[in-house]
Amino acid sequence: MTSEADTPTCSARGCREAAAWMLLWRNPRLHTPDRVKRWAACETHLESLRSFLTDRGFPCETEAVPQGGAMG
Repeated sequence: MTSEADTPTCSARGCREAAAWMLLWRNPRLHTPDRVKRWAACETHLESLRSFLTDRGFPCETEAVPQGGAMG
């Protein structure tokens, strides 16, 4: 059983919404291919957070947050 506390919160500044998406990214100038950082995104901020990363040339994948919010 999961609780609301298990659901990640959006990474956008000032946003407290539950995340529906995880952005998996890395800075290729700093991180090796096996180093992946995660940002959580709500529906409202998904595109702006993804654009922030991709505009800088950072490889970025998007995954849906499983229902219940648990991320492996």
